[in-house]
Amino acid sequence: MISSAEQAILDAINLDTPWELIERFTTLKREDPEDVKQAASLIAERLGQHGVPVEIHRPELFLSIPRSASVTIGDTTLFAKAMAMSAVFPQGLSAPLVYQPSGYALDADELFSRQAPVDELDVRGKIVVSEGFGMPGKVSDLERRGALGIIAINPGKRAHWGVCTTIWGSPDLYDLPRKPGVAVVNVNAEDGQRLIEWARSGGEATLKTDLNEGWFESPVPVVTIPGTEDPDKFVLLHGHYDSWDYGIGDNAVGDATLLEIARVLWANKDKLRRSVKIAWWPGHSTGRYAGSTWYSDAFGLELDENCIAQINCDSPGCRWATEYQDVSLMPETERFAAELIRDVTGKELRAERPHQAGDYSFNNIGLSGYFMLLSTMPDDLRAEKDYYAVGGCGGNIAWHTEDDLLDVADRDILLKDIQIYLLAAMRTANSTAIPFDFTLTLDDFSATVERYQSAAGDHFSFEPLRAEIARLRSAVQHLGALAASLKDQPLTSPEVQAVNDAQICLARQLVRVNFTREAAFFHDPAESIPPLPDLAVAEEIPHTSPERIGFYRTHLMRGQNRIMAALREAHTAVERALKMPVPH
Repeated sequence: MISSAEQAILDAINLDTPWELIERFTTLKREDPEDVKQAASLIAERLGQHGVPVEIHRPELFLSIPRSASVTIGDTTLFAKAMAMSAVFPQGLSAPLVYQPSGYALDADELFSRQAPVDELDVRGKIVVSEGFGMPGKVSDLERRGALGIIAINPGKRAHWGVCTTIWGSPDLYDLPRKPGVAVVNVNAEDGQRLIEWARSGGEATLKTDLNEGWFESPVPVVTIPGTEDPDKFVLLHGHYDSWDYGIGDNAVGDATLLEIARVLWANKDKLRRSVKIAWWPGHSTGRYAGSTWYSDAFGLELDENCIAQINCDSPGCRWATEYQDVSLMPETERFAAELIRDVTGKELRAERPHQAGDYSFNNIGLSGYFMLLSTMPDDLRAEKDYYAVGGCGGNIAWHTEDDLLDVADRDILLKDIQIYLLAAMRTANSTAIPFDFTLTLDDFSATVERYQSAAGDHFSFEPLRAEIARLRSAVQHLGALAASLKDQPLTSPEVQAVNDAQICLARQLVRVNFTREAAFFHDPAESIPPLPDLAVAEEIPHTSPERIGFYRTHLMRGQNRIMAALREAHTAVERALKMPVPH
């Protein structure tokens, strides 16, 4: 239930300021680095008008900005959209076309197609035409098999912009070999059908792509609203301000949301117990989350030590987006996030595991995170409109196209979503104990391990891990009871600090083993990551040959060791908090 103090702050929201920014962004495309700089200046200017101080960082990010693309068959040239980070062929690449079918996915996480289990079609030296989107996994697979170019057929009247690399953020030396070496474009459904027919007739195509790639200065505006009790600890609320074209639903509405929350919280900073940092990222679309990744790198140690949660704000307040389903959140945050949405809207949350997407650039540090996309249109309305699934804009297929204009935004829905995000930041910052329930995470671990054990059968035993999960869960349950008894204590009391130190340790350890394979402070590829990824190979065991079982056992032993070490580290922190004397 929303308290009277919370309601007073929510009532301070005024749509005039955020809506004015949205309208201004309808005149400013935010792909080119110079336009991005102008957008950052506009955000800073409006913060200044409301007396909100902002720090502008100016990193250089590696970006890939599509300029133009086309596909020529015979005497006909078709419009195409080059995928960011694909290879550049401004003079044209000519090769035979080959059609490799894919199935359009029905899952909400994909426009996106999954590669059909076709035979190993010979694509060497050819341009492949295939349904779907230029997804990184498909691109890397076809490049490995020798394709020179890829034409992805989007399912509607518009082709969508996007990025086709698995590299997360600006590449380091480990990442760089994964940068695509093939030209990749998207075309619409009608032109795609012509290309399929041309490929079936044995035709050749000329594919042209022109992109502007390199290192570009890219402003990162950050507002810090200091807490009154424990200002070093903070909540990070963030979203991207670059876009494809005008990008109103993705993500001018999110930028406006952050602006209004900064204004309201600054005016009510005396009511914040911990600090709130609000950040706007460049390089989301043209650098695969390069802005948030830079921040994760540049402030990695501070985030590790002091950030209690990250909240992502992408595509709120879009037309027809009246439901809160398939909302990304980590397991420990589900109960907390569901209560937020119920309190503001009266609706029930339907959660999903966060994809390796959005600006979740903090998993390798171990930050609990919730939200990415928030409100979306109901399934029956989407079916009525014959829309396919997209990755933003509240489910509007204007996503990543020229149609993402002012009519995609909805004032009434935006107001509700601003309220949700504002309440989320306030409650996370003001809760005496960090308000996440890691018994939910450990229950998720248990279910995952049971699934993997069923697949592994007698070839490997997860019994030691099961016992470690149960031991930590019991301790975390006691920690929750202790936290409830301290709700009226100041954040600076030793007992509260011990509980919150344990909560932070739980996040650092459990998020890493549940969402990453790479080392802390590096970044996993932008590919699907299953729960407890070091153990996921167990599901391959029923399908592997007997002589390979030993390799699987070795892998699973190492993966189990990693997870058990993390659980024991977390258990030590929890036990330390439980041994603190409870004040009377």
